[in-house]
Amino acid sequence: MHRRWIALAVALTLGGMTHAQNAPTPPASPATTPASDDPYLWLDNIDGAKQLDWVKARNAQTASKYAQGPEFTALQGRLLEMLDSDAKIPMVSKIGDHFYNFWRDKQHPKGVWRRTTLAEYRKDKPAWETVIDLDALAAAEKENWVWHSAQCLKPDYRRCLVSLSRGGADADVIREFDLGTKTFIADGFTLPEAKSQVAWIDDDHIYVATDFGPGSMTTSSYPRIVKEWKRGTPLTSATTVYEGKPTDMSISAYRDRTPGFERDFVQRALEFYSSETYVRGKDGKLTRVDVPTDASTDVEREWMTIEPRTAWTVNGKTYPSGSLLAVNFDDFMAGKRDITVLFQPDEHSSLAGYSWTRHHLVLNVMRDVVSSIQVLTPTASGPWKSEALSGAPALSTVQASAIDPDNSDEYFLTVSGFLQPTTLYYGVLGKGEREALKHSPAFFDASKFVVTQHFVTSKDGTRVPYFEIAPKTLKADGTNPTLVYGYGGFEISLQPAYAAGAGRAWLEKGGVYVIANIRGGGEYGPRWHQAALKANRPRAYEDFAAVSQDLINRKITSPRHMGMMGGSNGGLLAGNMLTQYPQLYGAVVSQVALLDMKRYTHMSAGASWMAEYGDPDKADEWAYIKTFSPYENVKAGVKYPPVLFTTSTRDDRVGPVHARKMAAKMQAMGFDASLYENIEGGHGAAADNKQAAFMSALAYTYLWDHLK
Repeated sequence: MHRRWIALAVALTLGGMTHAQNAPTPPASPATTPASDDPYLWLDNIDGAKQLDWVKARNAQTASKYAQGPEFTALQGRLLEMLDSDAKIPMVSKIGDHFYNFWRDKQHPKGVWRRTTLAEYRKDKPAWETVIDLDALAAAEKENWVWHSAQCLKPDYRRCLVSLSRGGADADVIREFDLGTKTFIADGFTLPEAKSQVAWIDDDHIYVATDFGPGSMTTSSYPRIVKEWKRGTPLTSATTVYEGKPTDMSISAYRDRTPGFERDFVQRALEFYSSETYVRGKDGKLTRVDVPTDASTDVEREWMTIEPRTAWTVNGKTYPSGSLLAVNFDDFMAGKRDITVLFQPDEHSSLAGYSWTRHHLVLNVMRDVVSSIQVLTPTASGPWKSEALSGAPALSTVQASAIDPDNSDEYFLTVSGFLQPTTLYYGVLGKGEREALKHSPAFFDASKFVVTQHFVTSKDGTRVPYFEIAPKTLKADGTNPTLVYGYGGFEISLQPAYAAGAGRAWLEKGGVYVIANIRGGGEYGPRWHQAALKANRPRAYEDFAAVSQDLINRKITSPRHMGMMGGSNGGLLAGNMLTQYPQLYGAVVSQVALLDMKRYTHMSAGASWMAEYGDPDKADEWAYIKTFSPYENVKAGVKYPPVLFTTSTRDDRVGPVHARKMAAKMQAMGFDASLYENIEGGHGAAADNKQAAFMSALAYTYLWDHLK
């Protein structure tokens, strides 16, 4: 039940990798769009022959300028070598008696889903058993399959619901798989391509929320109806469990199969940060969990944890935004409100996440964007026992997660920093020292660089942190090529993480790399995010401008040598830095971005983000949204820095139309605007390592060519 929707991915993260998370599927038919005199509206036909010919022509122009020659080829090769490296840590999750990993390399560009035992995993070179070879499957079925996930039925973990995407889109095909025979079940549960949400009930029943036909999807392009589907019956006979409104974001259901605590839940996502959760009784009756709609909840055995996003007053006591609360679930449903405070934020700290083991709750806490771990243990009465899990290096990120919360107190812990490759530890809470299992290789010589953290005062007086990774021999003379990266939305934090891609593509060439922890993110919890919502969106851009100006004031760089980059919501950030602060940058890269904020709610999954940006179809909200709509605000006669827009035809989350139209409009005005649209890849803009290396090399080469 606990969820942090991350509908907008950071297309190229700190390490030059991609990550994209939860966002469900386009409606069965195009949404009704407002009338427009937009001359570039014809580019909305994403798969039209004329439109794709236009895209391919722009791709060729961009590639001929920035993706040619020995330097580009060498960089692309080095990035691909890193992505394909057999020395990377194969992160695993436990399913039954085995540990599973999805792996891509040179021999398996689409990837293999494989498994091993803990004893084997401890070895430098574990013996892996292939479960699904996606390359072989794609070749046999003549489909461009991209791996999404597998959801397996406990406690025997024999049957799994496997989600596969065509070309990397969020929409996927779901097929039932037998882990024993390692084959797809011909007459098993199967769903055609859609943004489906499914969950096991028992061996012969699943919850399914999918595209059931006209009217069954929300305006956000996600399922509006969830049903219970019995094995061996047609989908049309599935029984409706809950039906939401077209204006809801999405509807889903699942069964908690924790032994002794089996419960069924229905979730109604009203909008991005607002939801209702219901307990479904054996008679099908739904009883709402009475918490604020903007609170996140998680039920684990007898406990329910609650994270209020705004202050919550219960029985005369107020619990602040960003706190973590615990209550006995059955008592809460019976009307009792005996609430225990497990974490309370302050001006410098926030909760980054948490994970249950069998007997403990592990908290990942941030203080000024730097991690620490607390282990909490429930007691019979009174405060929970708390102790620190020590060992984190300075300016690093430490994350702990349970391995098998139903049965053990085992945990995995990762430690990483900008210059520190990730180390994976294995431990058992309360049983001695943890064991270092795996070490990620060093992909560049970190001894030449130093990480520092700085704080700058934004326009309204807010103290904003940023990280700087720079050569130890740096001269503050204003000539250093400097790349500033940001996101600033959806309560997503940019924490220290090994900068593998940036190390090879930027730092090794003598550049300075900067991470701006601007408002809109989650670095200081909900308050940091809410400070840049809707009409306050410009605060994020003011913060980023303040960081950029501070680098100039400190003579780290100058506008001629400073560039910025961001993906998705960070691509919107890039568009606004381009149009509002063009004097600060020598080049800008905007990836898989929102840019046309007038029509974003009618494009792909855009309607799901109105809680973040507002509704442009309402005149009073458009009045402020238009101030941060780059497509509206690009003007003739302004001196803009060169800009590269990258996107993917198969991105059904933000969609490629934003980048197409922005590039077309700027090119028509005579500006130096380039476009590259990968035909595959979804919101991550790459369907495999080779494509990811190309897209990353293109972005870094573009910036280096303009800033060196």
